[in-house]
Parts: sequence; structure tokens; C-alpha cells
Amino acid sequence: MSDDQLPVDSDIETDQARGAAPRPVHIRPAYLALVAVGGTVGTAIRELLALGAPQIDDITVAIIAINIVGALALGVLLETLVSAGPDHGRRRIVRLLVGTGVLGGFTTYSTLATDTGILLAHGRTSAAIVYAVMTVLLGAAATFCGIALATAVRRRRDRTSALEVAG
Repeated sequence: MSDDQLPVDSDIETDQARGAAPRPVHIRPAYLALVAVGGTVGTAIRELLALGAPQIDDITVAIIAINIVGALALGVLLETLVSAGPDHGRRRIVRLLVGTGVLGGFTTYSTLATDTGILLAHGRTSAAIVYAVMTVLLGAAATFCGIALATAVRRRRDRTSALEVAG
């Protein structure tokens, strides 16, 4: 099998013109900077929202909403990018800046773990389990809904484009 026929990892870039060895995206300074900038923005947005919302019974309610909205947005973003084509150029930049950076900084499962630990420390085992499990399940459902939403929007756009071309 020749090198042209081997599968390519989208996170490995090669510069065949210079004969350079493949270089993982995660060690390229420009891509690291994108993730860092996006993460800073996402974390700042999360912190502003969390500070503005009260805790209810040892649970940071805003964090539940943030994690679910973030999961929905990530589902929409990644489905949109995947359906648009290979993970190169602008799509990779958007994935790293918005997906890994902004949404990675915006969502916070570490706070979920901390809040769960606080509930456990206060002897509220049932509440801790329900809080942790429901947040993860709702996040997974939100991601699925985001994927379904992006798919529906793309299909509607494709149908509209086909009708315009035909009509």
C-alpha cells in the first residue's frame, strides 16, 4: 500500500512539498493559541453567567444550564463542520477556536464534580447521584439534539437550494 492510500488522521498535518515529517496539530503554536484564546472567552462567559446566578441547595444551577447549552452547541457545531467537508483550513480553525476553545472553556464538568462532592460531603448522597447522573444524561441528550438540529437545518437548506435550481 502506498503512502497515498493510507488513511490520514485529520489532526496530523504534513508538508509534502518540503518533505517534512507529519506534525500533530496539538503541538503547533498557532493552533494552541486558538484554543487558548477560545478557552479564555468561554471561561469568561461561563464565569459571568455563574456569578449572576444563585446557588440553590448547594447546587450551582447556572452550571447545569451552561453544561447542557454547551453540549447542544457542540453537537450543532461539530455536525455542521463534519457535513461541510474535511477537517482542514477554516473548518479546523473553527473547530479548535469555538469547539475546543470557547465551548471547552464554557462547559465545566469539573464544577459538576465539585458540586457533587459537596453534596456527598454534606451527606446528601441521593441528591449527589441524581445531580451528577441527570447532568450527564441531559448533556448527552442535548448533544444528540444539537446533531439532529444541525442535520435538519442542513437538509432543509439542501432542499431549498435544489428547489431554487430546479425552479
